[in-house]
Amino acid sequence: MRYGIYSLAGLVRNELGFDPSSGDVFVFLGKRLDQIRLLQWDRDGFAMYVKKLEVGTFEWPKGNQILITSHQLTLLLQGVMLDSVRLRKRYIRA
Repeated sequence: MRYGIYSLAGLVRNELGFDPSSGDVFVFLGKRLDQIRLLQWDRDGFAMYVKKLEVGTFEWPKGNQILITSHQLTLLLQGVMLDSVRLRKRYIRA
């Protein structure tokens, strides 16, 4: 997990095929799952948030999921086990 802002932005553009300056938050997990980096374009430059755990690991949602919601990201950063979370039914506008 040695990549900096511009290397991660290059990965987003070249490997994932997304525009890093779209304003979306891009999440990167380290190999050992104990470090996470969030990259976002913030109107006039990139912002990067890094969190390194002293104990434990982060959990990525099950399956081959690329897109996660802001709620899932919040739970991931708080250390909640995502496979054990049960959400109540809510209205979703179609």
